[in-house]
Amino acid sequence: MKIVLLSILTGFVVGFVFAFMKLPIPAPPALPGIMGIIGIYLGFKAYEVVLPWLQGILR
Repeated sequence: MKIVLLSILTGFVVGFVFAFMKLPIPAPPALPGIMGIIGIYLGFKAYEVVLPWLQGILR
């Protein structure tokens, strides 16, 4: 939980600094972009779950 809070705080600070410097946001500004990032994360986690199962079948 500590890492999650630190990540949120870091993201907030980076977003604030980018806005202050009038730079484009360093993240997808729209919901579809954010959902794409979530999809990438879920795909990565699914691989970690499926890999042991696939290794068991291929042996």
